[in-house]
Amino acid sequence: MKIKKIIVPLDGSTLAEMAVPAAVELAREHRAAIVLVRAAEASWITPDVVEAEVMVVREAEEYLEKVAARLRAEGAPAVETAVWYGTAASSIVEAAEAQRADLIVMTSHGRSGIGRLILGSVAESVLRGTSVPILLLRAAHATVLPPVGRTRQVEPAGS
Repeated sequence: MKIKKIIVPLDGSTLAEMAVPAAVELAREHRAAIVLVRAAEASWITPDVVEAEVMVVREAEEYLEKVAARLRAEGAPAVETAVWYGTAASSIVEAAEAQRADLIVMTSHGRSGIGRLILGSVAESVLRGTSVPILLLRAAHATVLPPVGRTRQVEPAGS
């Protein structure tokens, strides 16, 4: 698989930034460009909706530029930034398509059960919305559960 462009979605969290080292390593191996992507969406009600939208986009641009500058200072290959206005999952899918990405590298909380039902899964929505391959990294604190229907082998007592 030839990788020329890697999308790394970031939301400002430490969890999201855990994907950066893996993306940088892959970019170095494949001489690929990294595109740091952030979704921006004004989530508060204000009399000046346009000003609120401009403000969240500006904040997203500043955040991405700080991360990009840090990566460039550390010797990362080509690093670009892109802010998309909209929800996280749709922004990531649209950015991957528009950028003609070869790979998306992102993290997941690893939620299951009621937490996943209530909060949803950006990673799952991206997976369902794109044909671009995804390298999904789990949060270090995420519980590892056996797949549904699979049982764990239990050692007999006294063995």
